[in-house]
Amino acid sequence: MESAAEYSERREVLNELVLSEADLSMRRFFALDHDVYREGALPKKAKELMGLVASTVLRCNDCISHHLIESVEHGATKKEIVEALGIALVVGGSITIPHLRHAMAFLGTIEQADTTPDER
Repeated sequence: MESAAEYSERREVLNELVLSEADLSMRRFFALDHDVYREGALPKKAKELMGLVASTVLRCNDCISHHLIESVEHGATKKEIVEALGIALVVGGSITIPHLRHAMAFLGTIEQADTTPDER
């Protein structure tokens, strides 16, 4: 499984590729997607956890990885993430189980990176 850093780098490169050819409508949608997760009446952490639930129910592992990274970066604990994934399971049903597996494995890579000493 790729690391969180590898995932983030791949996502950035591919977003740049898409946006290099994007028309105005596509650019606006990308901007809306970015803007909706900003701090507001709901804190960014809560929005990212909601994105994690929606991504799990919609069975998008790429989106799950993104929202896990963002959730952790904005202070979500493992307990909060697991609780959110429990909501996704109830809403999405047993078909989400493979995506729960992905989420837990990817969360492990994030945790491992957080505990690995900086070797620079």
